[in-house]
Amino acid sequence: MRIIGLTGGIATGKSTVAAMLAARGAAVVDADRIAREVVEPGTTGLEAVARAFGPEVVTASGELDRARLAGIVFGDSESRRRLEALTHPLILARIADQVAGLILSEPALIAVDVPLLFEGGRQSDFPGGVLLVYADAATQLRRLHERDGLGDEAARQRLAAQLPIERKRELATWVIDNGGRRADTEAAVNLWWRDIVTVEDPL
Repeated sequence: MRIIGLTGGIATGKSTVAAMLAARGAAVVDADRIAREVVEPGTTGLEAVARAFGPEVVTASGELDRARLAGIVFGDSESRRRLEALTHPLILARIADQVAGLILSEPALIAVDVPLLFEGGRQSDFPGGVLLVYADAATQLRRLHERDGLGDEAARQRLAAQLPIERKRELATWVIDNGGRRADTEAAVNLWWRDIVTVEDPL
């Protein structure tokens, strides 16, 4: 059984590829989902974020105001690092717990979906390899405009908050290009799954 890191850049379509892997039998650990869980109402994570960034980042119903927090951290690298220092240990601990539980069920592959894997220097956590979902920067910007309705400045801020996608491509073990048609991505995932997951042991 192989355990890999799965990553990408904002708007490269990592969730799309994660779903394709899951459809082929992979167990996917979603760090984005865990990141939401650790700051749910009543959690110590949300309390820590509110102390660090002020009560205005919590809505009247007690939930994290993600848009307000994003406006703070994407415009200021020090604020972003402060948020990561609060939430990343909580996220990593929960990821480790989920992976440990999945190993017992022996899936064909465990893919740990970590958006900021390279930014956090976590590639050494995945000796089994890191799969990058790729789309060029122009495609990322276009998707941010279309998908999230972001203006040019806000979209560029989000790209600037991450390692450039071309640098991630250099660091990755494998690359799935998701910059074009879905059918092409499906074909690339099929080839990768055949060659990496189901390849016969030559011994």
